[in-house]
Amino acid sequence: MHPWAVVEDGLDTSALERTESLFSLSNGRTGVRGSLDEGSPHGSPGCYLSGAYELWPVSYPEYSYGYPKVQERIVGVPAPTLVELFLGGERFDVRTGELAEHRRTLDLRAGTLQRVARWTSPGGAAVEVRSERLVPLERPGLFAVDYRVRPLDAPLDVEVRSALVAGEDLHETITEAGARGGSLRQRTDGSGLAVAVHVDHDVTGPAATEVRTHAAPDRVVTSVCARLAPGQELRVVKVVALGSAPHIAREALAEDLRTALSEGLRSGWEHLAAQQRAVLDDFWEHADVRVDGDDALQQAVRFALFHVLQAAAQGTDRGIPAKGLTGVGYDGHTFWDTEVFVMPVLNHVWPEAARDALRWRHAMLPAARERAQELGLAGATFPWRTITGRESSGYWPAGTAAVHLNADIADAAVRHLDATGDEEIAEAVVDIVVETARSWVVLGREDDEGRFHVDGVTGPDEYSALVDDNTYTNLMAQANLRAAVDLLERHPGRREVLGVEQAEVDDWVRLADAVHLPRDRRTGMPTQDAGCTDRKQWDFDATTPEQYPLADHFPYFSLYRRQVAKQADLVLAMHLRPDAFTLEDKRASFEYYEGLTVRDSSLSASVQAVLAAEVGHLELAADYVHEAAFVDLHDLRESTSDGLHVASLAGAWTALVAGYGGMRDAGGRLRFAPRLPPGLQGLTFRTRHRGSCLEVAVTPEEATYTLVGGDPVPTAHHGEEFTVGPGEGRTLPISPVEERPRPRQPPSRDPREVCRR
Repeated sequence: MHPWAVVEDGLDTSALERTESLFSLSNGRTGVRGSLDEGSPHGSPGCYLSGAYELWPVSYPEYSYGYPKVQERIVGVPAPTLVELFLGGERFDVRTGELAEHRRTLDLRAGTLQRVARWTSPGGAAVEVRSERLVPLERPGLFAVDYRVRPLDAPLDVEVRSALVAGEDLHETITEAGARGGSLRQRTDGSGLAVAVHVDHDVTGPAATEVRTHAAPDRVVTSVCARLAPGQELRVVKVVALGSAPHIAREALAEDLRTALSEGLRSGWEHLAAQQRAVLDDFWEHADVRVDGDDALQQAVRFALFHVLQAAAQGTDRGIPAKGLTGVGYDGHTFWDTEVFVMPVLNHVWPEAARDALRWRHAMLPAARERAQELGLAGATFPWRTITGRESSGYWPAGTAAVHLNADIADAAVRHLDATGDEEIAEAVVDIVVETARSWVVLGREDDEGRFHVDGVTGPDEYSALVDDNTYTNLMAQANLRAAVDLLERHPGRREVLGVEQAEVDDWVRLADAVHLPRDRRTGMPTQDAGCTDRKQWDFDATTPEQYPLADHFPYFSLYRRQVAKQADLVLAMHLRPDAFTLEDKRASFEYYEGLTVRDSSLSASVQAVLAAEVGHLELAADYVHEAAFVDLHDLRESTSDGLHVASLAGAWTALVAGYGGMRDAGGRLRFAPRLPPGLQGLTFRTRHRGSCLEVAVTPEEATYTLVGGDPVPTAHHGEEFTVGPGEGRTLPISPVEERPRPRQPPSRDPREVCRR
């Protein structure tokens, strides 16, 4: 097991779609799937630019008011990765000849994808090929590859063909060739975007090496030809600049790309690689989570954090898609996952990226206000899934009705401000929180007893749609309303800008205090929504393992009428709003919903891990930690092929830090209640908080808190409050907890079984 790398020894051509996702490289603006350099065999290769999308008209057999009329989808842009090799006319192809060695390594500290191959052609030519790919985290539009080839036992005529290939979903291809590179331009139809790619090469080889470039209708190809003696090396460094812009700005885009390409080529591979390593060294200094006693989990959490970093980088003007830029899953859309699962991690390991994601949401406010007006609501209503701020979900029971996302976005904004103290973002936070708070006044109702209800909504559990008083939605709405009141008191200057009258603020205070939270009429236990425990339970015994996910085998109409949960819903409410529940409430509801939750969503396991640890099910928490962390490395959902599950990968950090570490950051104050599961010897992590950095080292017996940078941090350990100052370390004991009897999950949905499959 490699603690700082994911290594593939050998080559399984049947798994290429999955490994292309796992080995993806991205800087948040440019994403390149981990396909083989020579282009074939392949699974679903692709290169993507954030914000490069197409519009398709949506047709409905029965259209209704408010349905989206167009849908946004990410599109593949011209592929920059193709580097073919010919040995005396024979093409390097891993499916032919003899492949003596093949190893690919995703280096989590270097931020590169490395490949080594030793191959003998059908004609007997033996060669070693080494390549290393890089998508620079600090250079938004660049991609580079260092490609090296050397004969092993006889002189060879070698030709390296490096190409740019037009995107299949784009149009009006224009190619141009230069001496050692060229350019390829295309455009989208519906979205009116210009897409351009420029390439150049740095070649090192024998004196007689020839380099020439030609432009074909759909590609630009640079050929490098040399006669190599055994052991002599031909090195081709390919540098590519990619970008997109509104079509009217295509000339400015071309100039920007030429400048970026020139700077990248002038920097050279070694400098680009050193810069990438420096960026990652800084990231890991604050983000690394060290796991003692579980080597596989150690690798998995670092893999997860690496891809969260890649998805969130360079995000100043776009969202963080659910699959990042690792594939076309979910059409490249951003969901509420970003705010609930990804941003809380970024707040504590890389707050600059969380701020960028928040700024993007703020830029979507005009579109959210228009959507609210269209739906007859007040304030702002954000889209369920989007690229540019336009609603792209035509299935309204799971989309439009999931109004909790407005409060999710507001909650993320408040948490970011509390965690960072970043007053530069404060106005944007106030705007988001106030405009979303306004929506609840129209969405909810007051009954004769003065209780506030929100009816006909869909909570995080999409197997229970159009319910009344979803606890998660109501609690998040309450937090949204209270945050709006608090922020306007702290930033009174925004009241006039946003047109907030005192009567409106008084309404928010009254409604927040009156929010109704449903409970089971027999046991008094908190429930997911009103009357849900009176419904008939799903027949789990009659459901086979092959019939999961349930939505792929049963109609939603059947699911909506039964007690069955796609993902943690009430459990998520207990995680984000712990102040609303007693410990006994949490235990009773957690154990009850364990028997109903099938985890057909990758978002579920990390939240269940956190609550399992809190209520005393540490072994179960460990199982859920593994499910969250291994979701893509082990392809637990059989959907890694279309991209990685970024929110679940972020959840791996949450499961460890908030689960085993017991970290809570409500109200801008850090608190910890750490406990390790049996078999784990240690857990060490760092968390950034308001400009400071606190390290927490946990063993089964004690926890040590050390300030590694910044001002003193007030905190608490299992309720005992203290402050960690410079040069201090505070070690406190951890009292043992009695493990509670393990609750049962639906048949075949025990996380141990899921992880074994």
